[in-house]
Amino acid sequence: MVRPALTAIFLSTAAVTVTPFTPAIAQSYSFSTVRVEGNQAIEPQTILAYAGIGRGETVSAARLNDAYQSIVNSGLFESVELIPQGGTLIIRVVEYPMVNIVNFEGNARLKDEELAEIAKSKGRMVYSPSQAEEDAAAIAEAYRVRGRIAATVDPRIIRRDGNRVDLVFEITEGRVAEIERLSFVGNRAFTDRRLRQVLETKQAGLLRQIIQRDTFVAERLELDKQLLRDFYLARGYADIQVLDATSDVSRERDAFFVTFTIREGQQFRIGEVSTVSEIEGLDAAEFAAAQRIRSGEVWSPALIENNIARMENLALRKGLTFVRVDPRITRDERGGLLDVEFAIVRGERIFVERIDIEGNTTTMDQVVRRQFRTVEGDPLNPREIRQAAERIRALGFFADAQVNAEPGSTADQVVVNVDVEEQPTGSLTFGASYGVSSGVGFNVGLNEQNFLGRGQGLGLSLSTGTDTSEGSFTFVEPAFLGRDVALKFSVSYRESDNENSTTYDTRVGRLSPALEFPLGELSRLEVRYTYKDSKISDAPAAASNIIKTEAALGAQVTSSIGYTYSYDTRISGLNPKGGLLLRFGQDFAGLGGDTQYIMTTALALAETKVAQEEVTLRAIFEGGMINSLGGTNSQITERFFGGGKIRGFEPGGIGPRDRNALNDALGGNMFAVARFEADFPVGLPEEYGITGGVFFDVGSVWSLDNINGGAAGANPVDDSMNLRSAVGVSIFWDTPVGPLRLNFAKPLVKETYDLEQTFDLTVSTRF
Repeated sequence: MVRPALTAIFLSTAAVTVTPFTPAIAQSYSFSTVRVEGNQAIEPQTILAYAGIGRGETVSAARLNDAYQSIVNSGLFESVELIPQGGTLIIRVVEYPMVNIVNFEGNARLKDEELAEIAKSKGRMVYSPSQAEEDAAAIAEAYRVRGRIAATVDPRIIRRDGNRVDLVFEITEGRVAEIERLSFVGNRAFTDRRLRQVLETKQAGLLRQIIQRDTFVAERLELDKQLLRDFYLARGYADIQVLDATSDVSRERDAFFVTFTIREGQQFRIGEVSTVSEIEGLDAAEFAAAQRIRSGEVWSPALIENNIARMENLALRKGLTFVRVDPRITRDERGGLLDVEFAIVRGERIFVERIDIEGNTTTMDQVVRRQFRTVEGDPLNPREIRQAAERIRALGFFADAQVNAEPGSTADQVVVNVDVEEQPTGSLTFGASYGVSSGVGFNVGLNEQNFLGRGQGLGLSLSTGTDTSEGSFTFVEPAFLGRDVALKFSVSYRESDNENSTTYDTRVGRLSPALEFPLGELSRLEVRYTYKDSKISDAPAAASNIIKTEAALGAQVTSSIGYTYSYDTRISGLNPKGGLLLRFGQDFAGLGGDTQYIMTTALALAETKVAQEEVTLRAIFEGGMINSLGGTNSQITERFFGGGKIRGFEPGGIGPRDRNALNDALGGNMFAVARFEADFPVGLPEEYGITGGVFFDVGSVWSLDNINGGAAGANPVDDSMNLRSAVGVSIFWDTPVGPLRLNFAKPLVKETYDLEQTFDLTVSTRF
């Protein structure tokens, strides 16, 4: 045995077997032979390499201690002994067994395959107690992230013959630690209900078995704090502070109570606005004219940033580089005003050396790079870099995207590093739908937002209902020819067997390529070509003469070009309470084909939030007109119907109708509607996702080219502009399968032949 000076050598972990020694003075050793005993799977040369002691080499006690520790730290042995016997050193080891298989017991929420990815212990590897403990901790962490903080994981071994063991992780999952209550302290301007809508975290509610955002994840609280800050800043609270976010666990460790402590401060508005130039020869008035900011507006960082961007873009258009606009704020606490002075100054001469992109395993570099308005060699604009980072995050392709600037190869250059984390961008859906008028239907859909990593959108859907079958294919290239131009291509086909609502069938196929591009900060223009093939068939003898006349024409081809202009103030984010949307479009048919007309449509929407942003008020005005040309008449597959325009009536329940065939909805060449809505909470917990609304709709569908279908005698068709109106209440339910809207309507003004529909269940749509 090793003599007294080696007592310290054998101080080790509990897993290592050692033999006690009596004290002695330090001494040196020289071994002519080094022998390894006890090893089975590991070669002696490997163990000698760990020891590092050669034959005939003089070694001290300290050197033996180092050799011992090196062998122990290899993690391959259950026990280690170094035994000097004269000129021979015996290294006696007991190897850790080999892992035969790794099993998981007690797990239900996480599958074996998921846990096997987490655990680093694998079959046919040497068993390591420390690694097994690390794996147990990693598995417990995976459960914690999913809200099961009470989960326990214990690694056990079952010994087998041949120095093998089965490694078993015994798991007790425990219950999900849900967030029982989200509360706020210090909020005066907004209610708890309104602030809960801002947070990513949600309270446990009716859908707790489906919604995963009600589980407690500590890391999510930091995001929630930032969301609260952004919410208040956008509404003029420049001094907002989210002081703390505390979480208390219940005694049963299955629920959390989260409290956010807020110091709101006061709301500020814009006071005096001025512009000064500190660059010789630069006219400040010209830059002031580019601003879109007024005294009295609610202050927000986005408002200031947007105006700075306008002035800096003006400088670039004038060929001025390294021009920076600094906002200088003067506070008027008593008046609640912030005076803003935009100072035009000379910026540092720093260039972008290069843009490095990492982490995009699927998405091509060019998809990320085109979000930058800056390229290599351009002057550095920190504001543009921040805006590019926001555009990258807005793509929806990445779970996380970080953009940072670091010093380049020289003092006047920087390197912009983009680090992204990919996330799934495609979905395959199978589902069923129900509509009061359309009945039960089934659908399958494929959607990919980042096709082949090129940033292209691809969609395919097939659906069938009681009366209809349809399919569509869409493709979108958002950066056609490398520019801010979206190339769109869509194909659709629809067949209807309308035996439940009308006495004829229709078939419509459509193909439409389009280009969409910006005209300004808030406006866009789409130009398109449309090829449509439509046919009316199976019109019985009792059908309206108009239907029979149009059915006799057979298949009709429409070839048209068109455009749609849209102006949307909501995309700027400057008014978080609402905004304005204007949309105007026209299609000109007659480029070949069988029909000639001009179709015009227009929409105007205005909305705002009141009562601490709890109530949303909305007004929508919509209209359309078809002007037939060349002596042709409009077809029923082109005309307007009341479906979705005025609630309280069936999709074909209003508009021109043949009194001799009242089941036939004829549609109209013109329509105009006004819809007034209010959405508000109904007193249920916000996490249930249920809110209410009221509405009032008024409008009409009217006008036909042909009012008798070529038949002689009195005109049996009423195509007059007869106003209809309805009032009702709505229930909105934000479910995991989509936002649902239940409408209960009561027609107020109607015609005797109109078809009412007092209840409707639809998917809620947003303009």
